[in-house]
Amino acid sequence: MSLSGHIIGLLKEYMRDLVEQARQESQAQEAFGFSAPPYRPDHAIADLLAILDDRIESEGVQVGLPSEFLHEMWRRCNEARNEIADRVWLESNLGPSGLSKARVRELTYASVIECLEHESSGE
Repeated sequence: MSLSGHIIGLLKEYMRDLVEQARQESQAQEAFGFSAPPYRPDHAIADLLAILDDRIESEGVQVGLPSEFLHEMWRRCNEARNEIADRVWLESNLGPSGLSKARVRELTYASVIECLEHESSGE
C-alpha cells in the first residue's frame, strides 16, 4: 500500500497533536510535583496506533483514510521498530539528557515519517 501525500499529511497532523498533548501533560505533572514515568519509542508508536484507530473509526472515510490503514501502519512500524528505536536513542544522546515524553514522541514520529517516506520512494 503506497502512502499518498495526503495520508502522510494526516499522520503528521495526528503526530503533532500527540506531541502537544505530551507537552501539556508534562507541564501539568510538573505543576503538581509529579515526575513522569519512563517513556520509550514503542510507547509513542502504541499511542500513535491508538489515535489512528480512533480517528479511522470516527472520521476515516471523511478524511480519506482507508479501513486497512491501521493494520498497514502497525505492520510498517513493527518492521521498522528497531531502526526507529536506534534513531531515537542516537538523537537523544546528541542532546541534553533526560528525554521528556514530548521529545520521545517528536523523535519517534520523525523517524516513522522518514521510514514511511523512504519506503514510499522505493529506495
